[in-house]
Amino acid sequence: MIFTGGALFFTHGAAVVPATAGAWVYLYRAGLVLLIAGYYLLNWLRSGQTLGMRAWRLRVVSDSGKPLALKAAALRVLLGVLAWAPAALGVLWMYVDRDRLALHDRLSQDASRTRLGAVMMSVVGLAR
Repeated sequence: MIFTGGALFFTHGAAVVPATAGAWVYLYRAGLVLLIAGYYLLNWLRSGQTLGMRAWRLRVVSDSGKPLALKAAALRVLLGVLAWAPAALGVLWMYVDRDRLALHDRLSQDASRTRLGAVMMSVVGLAR
């Protein structure tokens, strides 16, 4: 919201589109992509979970069970973008995958040895 608020300040409240912002709209869009990628990187590096993953009790870890390294998390973000880009076909891949992994899960698992697993509730302190 702060990023978009700053962009709206420079366009005097007009929508950030090529007609009002000119070529700056591409810088704005690139900034949005970087913010989203940063959200995933930060969360995967710190806890292995985004907010949505916490709700489903999922965590991304290395094959050894440790938190992801920066290189593995960045690769996973890049592959996630590529999986969503062509009409989410990479995400729909999970319906034909033998392990029910989306394409970015499968590729990042093979390339950086990461895995997506269920979190045991007692480990994260949520057991009641």
